[in-house]
Amino acid sequence: MTAEFALRGKKVWIAGHRGMVGSAIVRRLAGEGCEVLTAARDQLDLERQQDVEEWLATHRPDAVFVAAAKVGGILANDAHPASFLYENLMIEANIIHASYRAGVQKLLFLGSSCIYPKHAPQPMPESALLEGALEPTNQWYAVAKIAGIKLCQAYRRQHGCNFISAMPTNLYGPGDNFDLQTSHVIPALLRKAHLAKTEGSDSLAVWGSGTPRREFLYVEDLADACVHLIKVYSGEEHINIGTGTDLTIHDLALSVARTVGFEGSIKFDPSKPDGTPRKLLDVRKLDSLGWRATTPLDDGLARTYAWYREHASKDDSETTGAA
Repeated sequence: MTAEFALRGKKVWIAGHRGMVGSAIVRRLAGEGCEVLTAARDQLDLERQQDVEEWLATHRPDAVFVAAAKVGGILANDAHPASFLYENLMIEANIIHASYRAGVQKLLFLGSSCIYPKHAPQPMPESALLEGALEPTNQWYAVAKIAGIKLCQAYRRQHGCNFISAMPTNLYGPGDNFDLQTSHVIPALLRKAHLAKTEGSDSLAVWGSGTPRREFLYVEDLADACVHLIKVYSGEEHINIGTGTDLTIHDLALSVARTVGFEGSIKFDPSKPDGTPRKLLDVRKLDSLGWRATTPLDDGLARTYAWYREHASKDDSETTGAA
């Protein structure tokens, strides 16, 4: 179902505007002729229902992008299951309910491809949701994101709210988290390769066997897709956002090494968890709505590494972590 929703002249709140995704959406909205609303953490605690309701009642946005979330890689998810489940449930429930009460015209909730079963058909269609068991290492985050999808669907059915959901594949880009204890695979690999190069190491250690296949989307492409969807899509079913192509972690590690200029060997540690064997999204629905990703992986990696070298403020003497 499509229905044009013009952003020009509207007030648009990006919840989570300081994160990688939220900041990319803010940049993308610069040319849309809308008023962008933001709220820093010291101004608004998204885990407190009353605070969120009062903020929305005061500012009355016409549209909302829910990009706020507690995120992390395999290590972080496995170590802090309660935090990933509770915090994400609170954030999404508060924003969605308060948006309904404030009369928000359009809301886009952002989830994650980890919502799909561990052994889902590949590429994963939207219909695969809840058709099997989740990947154990990130099930807590996945359950919270599934709840967010269902909240949007429930508010559509019960209250007629124009709330939609989009499920991005694995993301990377400027503003990513490069902390080796909590980062996802691309920023972790980029930082570890950078450290190996600068320290003169002859090898780069990578978690897992290197055989799992993953799909990666540059965050600026995601932001463009989100703006496109909030304009043209109005349906109950969530929409996958991805590139439609994937590669092995082994090949990704080689690409990262080329990007950084690391010339040593890459050593995989099969004693560490691989996660889901393959995660490739079926993006035919998004394609039918007139959108495709445009940033090649090598270009995205180069831009992300350039951003890291310019902005990295962490102590690069750290050499522990997961990737």
